[in-house]
Parts: sequence; C-alpha cells; structure tokens
Amino acid sequence: MKAKLFFCLVFVAVVCAGRTAAYSAAAYAVIAANTGVLLDGLQENQRLPMASTTKIMTGLLAAEEKDIDRIITVSPECAGVEGSSMYLQAGEQLPLRDVLYGLMLCSGNDAAECIAEQCGGRDAFVARMNARAQELGLTDTHFDNPSGLDGETHYTTAYELAKLAAAALRNETFAEVVATKSYTSGTRTMVNHNKMLRLYEGAVGVKTGYTMTAGRCLVSAAERNGRTVVAVTLHDGNDWNDHIQMLDAAFATMQREQWAQAGEAACSIPVETGTKAKVNAVYAEDISAYLLQKEEADLQISCVDFLYAPVKKGTVCGHAKLVCEDTVLQETELICGSNAELDVSQEDTSKKERFLLWWDRFRKRIVTE
Repeated sequence: MKAKLFFCLVFVAVVCAGRTAAYSAAAYAVIAANTGVLLDGLQENQRLPMASTTKIMTGLLAAEEKDIDRIITVSPECAGVEGSSMYLQAGEQLPLRDVLYGLMLCSGNDAAECIAEQCGGRDAFVARMNARAQELGLTDTHFDNPSGLDGETHYTTAYELAKLAAAALRNETFAEVVATKSYTSGTRTMVNHNKMLRLYEGAVGVKTGYTMTAGRCLVSAAERNGRTVVAVTLHDGNDWNDHIQMLDAAFATMQREQWAQAGEAACSIPVETGTKAKVNAVYAEDISAYLLQKEEADLQISCVDFLYAPVKKGTVCGHAKLVCEDTVLQETELICGSNAELDVSQEDTSKKERFLLWWDRFRKRIVTE
C-alpha cells in the first residue's frame, strides 16, 4: 500500500512539474486576439506586477488622442524621470506621436510621464487608465502610474494583460507603432526593445517590461492566416524562448474549416404571386475560417421571410455570418439562386396590395432563422 501511494505521489509530482517546467513564467496566458478565447495558461488569473507592459494602456490612450501630431513641449519634470528613457530634454519640442514611439520602442518612463502630462494631467490620466480597464472588463487590473514602476496597487493578471493587448492592437495607430522595429525622430533614432519582431516570423508587437519586483515581463503577438495570437508571461527569466514556443504551439493547432460553399443553398424563401412557390437563398461566397484550439464557431443565417414575384436571380435576400465568442470571423450575403417569374393569374392589383408590396420591399424585412 505504501509503495503504491509513493508511486502515485511521484507520478503526480512529475506531471505537475512537467506542466510548470514547460515555461519559466510565474504566470502566463495565450489567447486568440479577436475572440478572446484562452488557448493556454498557468496562474493566468493571479494578480502580479507587470512593469513596463503597463505602457500598453498608456500607449493606447495616447494613440486615441484626436491630435496626436500636435507639437508638445517637454517639461523639466518629465525630462528627469527615473528608469528607462527615450532621453527627452527639458524644453524640447516634438510631435506627441514621436513621444508615443519613444514610449513603446524605448520603453521611456519619461515618455510615459510626458504623455500623461500632455493628455489631461498625470492624476487624470491614471484615472482614465483605470476607467478604461473597467470598460474592457479587466476587474483584476489597476494602475498607479503610467510607466509601470512598482506600486502597492499596481497589478494585473496574465489573462487580462493579454486581453488589453488584443484591444490595443485593434487601434491602427497603436498597432503601427508597436510593429515598428526602429523609428527616427529628428536626430534621435529609437530601436524597439521587443526582440520578438526580429526573432519570430509574423510577429506584430507588443511590449517588454522589467523591475526587480516584477521580474521580466513580456507581451507578444503574431499573425498567421489572418489570425492573431497574443502571449503574455509575467516574471519569466526565459521569456523570448518561452514566447516562441507558446506561439508555435498555438498556431500548430490552427485548422481551416469550411461551413458552406458559394452557390450552396442556405434556406428556401416563399415567393408570393410567382410561377414557383419558393426560391433558394444561396451563399454569395464561401464561408470558411481558420480556428485555433478551443474555439467554436456558429453559422448564423438571416433572410427575408418572403419575396414578391418577379424575383431575379442574384437579388440579395439575406445575410450569413460566422460567429465565435460574439466576434464575426466572416460574413457574406445570401442571394436568390434562381428567377421566379410573375404569375399574372395570382397578381392582386388592388391599391391595398400594391401598397403592401411597396412597403415590404421598402422595409426589407429580415427575420433570423
């Protein structure tokens, strides 16, 4: 009995050790960017400090500024900030956009403080960071500052940081900045600290981070076949290699699935006053998508409840969309697959019927099947 118990304990220990030893991170999460589906993770909901990956939120708010190309003047307070820097000089004038590049490429704490100061003031800006976190449903995320320096209530989780990065990448300005390997502003050339842009094919960002307390933190994203995967590691001494393996593992599960072909019947629609009782509504295009592990998609079809003759082949009569976790992966129109001529013997030419005919066509009534 003791021998069996010992064997069981050793087996469990080996299995658990194997899972945690796969990556060096204290916590990690891998998600599908557009659907938010968690593909892999460990301690992904544990609150931890995130160092300069904080700047993803700072950068997103800056990228959303209406006049991001306005010229700003650097204050002495922003020029003297501790930690990593883009080396802003007091009194220097440059576009806010260039400060955003310094934030995301150089991980400039001076850039973070400058953005906060120029975008409503530091306290108001940090409040905006927390408000946006709430809007995104990040209930285990809180910011004390715009740069990522350690704070008593400055934390997130690997899963929520991945969701934040996915949301930020949907902003075109932000996505363009974090995908840039180097950027020149005046006499200043900035090189992106994110080595994944050079190490991994298809990498599109996002941000590095480090403090003594947080350890090495990394958020990366890569794209294949139109699908983007985001990986996050917190307190990981082997982050570059871990992220390569995580992204490879996620993309290895990706498979193309097809739900319908162009010209295939989706449903049939009754025809009023026609030479045929029904016409088929067919897909205008193929419906297919690349799905990652754990993703499930549903094909949703909507079409008009009936048509009046004459019906012309190719007339739009509905819509089809492929949905995963409230995200539309693909959509196409439904069109009439054949003609239906008018049967004059059934035609009601009363004023009431003509009005109803016009009204139905005007409204283009849609019902979901």
